[in-house]
Amino acid sequence: MSRYASMFQRLADKREAAFGAFLMLGDPNPAACAALLDAVVAGGADMVEVGIPFSDPVADGPVIQAAAQRALAAGVKVGDCFALIAGFRQRHPDVPVGILTYANLVMARGGFARDAAEAGADSLLIADVPSLEAEPYALQMAQAGIEPVLIAAANTPDDKIAWIASLSKAYTYCVSRAGITGTHSGGTFDGALPAKLHNAGAPPPVFGFGISTPEHVRAAIDAGAAGVICGSAIVDCAARGGDVEALVRTLKAATRNDSAAH
Repeated sequence: MSRYASMFQRLADKREAAFGAFLMLGDPNPAACAALLDAVVAGGADMVEVGIPFSDPVADGPVIQAAAQRALAAGVKVGDCFALIAGFRQRHPDVPVGILTYANLVMARGGFARDAAEAGADSLLIADVPSLEAEPYALQMAQAGIEPVLIAAANTPDDKIAWIASLSKAYTYCVSRAGITGTHSGGTFDGALPAKLHNAGAPPPVFGFGISTPEHVRAAIDAGAAGVICGSAIVDCAARGGDVEALVRTLKAATRNDSAAH
């Protein structure tokens, strides 16, 4: 059983949803990033999603873009990112780690999926690869022993939902709104998407893009999410020198309610 499957089963037994924390690898430098990765786990994050600094992160808003720029300015390379993942894996052997990155980085480095898996990553999401073009990447990931994650949205057609369900393995990344990452304006989530994914046999739906408050977490779970991923709020907290562990603890607490049994 994969780390993700074990995590979702453990949480379902406790009637909890999963809380995922996103950080940009190498931000603001590798040593500080390693400490932040430990802090989100100490705060109760069930899974960690990490970005690899990239000069043109088209899916990301200003907070994550700034984090990537800080890491690039510190000289962080892809190899340094894999080293951070490997160190995290040694310290936290059971916490699932997913990489969210872009096709340029994957294509520029031969054996990206293999290197990611060897470092200890569990999943890989390539944000700018459309689902119709994802199969070759998914096959490469399967061969490397890493689970592909695909994105679904409320306006994704039903035939594409079935295709996404057939390729995704660890979880399904559900975009909670149109646009880029950042804070959520409304805090409302469409319950139809998790239902469609469930009916298609997709892996557990996890909402991202804009999760920044306990109210957002609860609303996503009430809509049928098996988990949430928070990025910009955590990255912004870290950049301001705030208490990342305390923020994660507050957000994770919102996953512990009866509606998490979806």
